[in-house]
Amino acid sequence: MSGVREPVIVGVATSDLGETGRSVIELQAQAALAALGSAGLSMREVDGLATNGLSRFSVPYAAEYFGITPTWSDSSFAGGSSYEMFVTSASDAVRSGRCDVALVTYGSNQRSARSRSLGGVPDGHTPFGQLEVPYGPLYPLSMYAMAAQRWLHDTDGTAADLAEVAVAAREWALRNPEAYRHDAGPLTHDDVVGSKLVSSPLHVGDCCLVTDGGGAVVITTAERAADLDVTPVRILGSGQATTHDSLAQMCHAPGGLSVTGAAISADRAMAEAGITVDDVDTFQLYDSFTITLLLTLEAIGLCGRGESGEWVRGGRLRPAGGGAPINTTGGGLSYCHPGMFGIFLVIEAVRQLQGTVGATIAAGGRQVPDAGLALCHGTGGIFSTHATVVLGRA
Repeated sequence: MSGVREPVIVGVATSDLGETGRSVIELQAQAALAALGSAGLSMREVDGLATNGLSRFSVPYAAEYFGITPTWSDSSFAGGSSYEMFVTSASDAVRSGRCDVALVTYGSNQRSARSRSLGGVPDGHTPFGQLEVPYGPLYPLSMYAMAAQRWLHDTDGTAADLAEVAVAAREWALRNPEAYRHDAGPLTHDDVVGSKLVSSPLHVGDCCLVTDGGGAVVITTAERAADLDVTPVRILGSGQATTHDSLAQMCHAPGGLSVTGAAISADRAMAEAGITVDDVDTFQLYDSFTITLLLTLEAIGLCGRGESGEWVRGGRLRPAGGGAPINTTGGGLSYCHPGMFGIFLVIEAVRQLQGTVGATIAAGGRQVPDAGLALCHGTGGIFSTHATVVLGRA
């Protein structure tokens, strides 16, 4: 808690999740008010705002709706990694004095709207638009499927290893009343591998949910937090990497389809925090598809390159699997996935560090006992953008 204007997270919240019937701005407002309320702050105290996905001018739209006049704002759009990036930029803004209370918000109603428009319409002038779209890939599913196919070819990984990621996610979701699949019952390898093949080798069971939902994170100074009845969470380190846009360029990147920029962003974040991967108590990692998580495990150093299939076989991802718990909500595969899932990774990490998620793992819940360090990693595009943050209990 030492240092001048040290930024800390003091509030997090989610909106209604699932199929809500609400508009995107309603979901953002619902989450924002809940996050501010949990910290004992009001909307009128907010002078920093980060959001995207609302309109062409997302920050002005949200600021007008919220009735605030931000002195700092950010509307960067980098896909699933955007919100780890926002945590970094908002904390920098608080540290520098550009704002005192930064609000980071997200919302999407893509299930109610029956839309997957966040996948985007490729620009016909980009390499992707010219060279890949004519072949009819399902964006982004087919691109992740090609990465999975390459991973299967290069390693001793199997379809059952991919399925294990989804099976473990469901076990966590069964412990989370907020999870979309909370009441769906356990998942088996056969359920995943036997589900409809969408883009080889990925089945429906390998793919994230499509839900509505919103989230919010509130960042202020440690000095201001001392006057609040909250457990502040420190932002200890962060890192980013942007490696490519199109799958064709990923193919030609060092390591090809099975190595991602997560290694760069995670290494930077952990170095800044002064920790190693062995120090982390819980990991919240983007799991848009089962292959996303497997490649991220390798990139951040939980296992060696090409070893993630073997690493998960003993049930290590499951609540009773031992080691540092991963995606304790049920992740994008079984908890929720309203488009850009990155903010929900941060929210769960903060809740774990504050000790507010209920019963411990040993007691059938999902609370990590004595959680002191959390690592969140967001993935955007076709493994294109990566952002990692390390959070610690103050």
